[in-house]
Amino acid sequence: MALAPRAVVVHRRSELEELVDRHGTRGQVEFFLRTRGRDLADVQARHDALDDALREVRAAVPTDWRRGDVERGDLHRFAFDPGDVCLVVGPDGLVANTAKYLRDQLVVGVDPEPGRNAGVLVRHRSAQVAGALADVVRGAAVVEGRALVRAVLDDGTSLDALNDVYVGHVGHQSARYVLTSPDGSERQSSSGVVVTTGTGSTGWATSLARGRAGAPPLPGPADDALAWFVREAWPSPTTGASRTAGLLTHDQRLTLVVESDALVLFGDGLEADRLTATWGQTVTLDVAERRLRLVAP
Repeated sequence: MALAPRAVVVHRRSELEELVDRHGTRGQVEFFLRTRGRDLADVQARHDALDDALREVRAAVPTDWRRGDVERGDLHRFAFDPGDVCLVVGPDGLVANTAKYLRDQLVVGVDPEPGRNAGVLVRHRSAQVAGALADVVRGAAVVEGRALVRAVLDDGTSLDALNDVYVGHVGHQSARYVLTSPDGSERQSSSGVVVTTGTGSTGWATSLARGRAGAPPLPGPADDALAWFVREAWPSPTTGASRTAGLLTHDQRLTLVVESDALVLFGDGLEADRLTATWGQTVTLDVAERRLRLVAP
């Protein structure tokens, strides 16, 4: 007999929970916030909004479904099943944090604080979750495919990211490498390279493209394309700065041959979850084969 579907609620600890862990008591938290010109009431209100949203989302899961629950810090050791429906409750970035661990599972992004988050990926309200799950069961859910960027080292290790991948020096010193794009190669020394998806084009890539002469048009959310940017390329007798931005279609790639002792690669701002490429290694960046499957409201 086939197993019932499983709903996995993904969430992150509230700021209040983190502050209590750090300072020990609510009284100490209140004192700390007051010294920073903040009010405990605002932090408590945000905690309560998240708690209310989580309660409503969990109550919306049909009684005959199986259930799972995972906090962001435990995602790397949580075993998702192929047929899971992921109910991600939190800011847009939590969907990006979750996407790298999924393989074709459906994702329903739930905004616990409408108006505070951009709502690019968390587009449902908690009251809409029951209807979204009913649509999933009927096969009537509208599902958007979002591209991921993949970084692969020549030793076979890799990482995927929903927004962007950064390649650079761990200490933010000069990163040295040979960059090869579809239109040529150049030896460079820079503050690193960022490769972004259409989903990520509303984030870091926006500031990278703003005011940059010759910046490529950023891909749209549903596009199978990537944009890439070199940060602060330094022209010298041995390094150039003429190839600093471009687009990659689904069958194109960007490669970097490392000429520093080591460069780090991480996705979606998660520097703790990173790869290290040492001198002479090749890093290849292109569109990942898999997609985020995001349920639209």
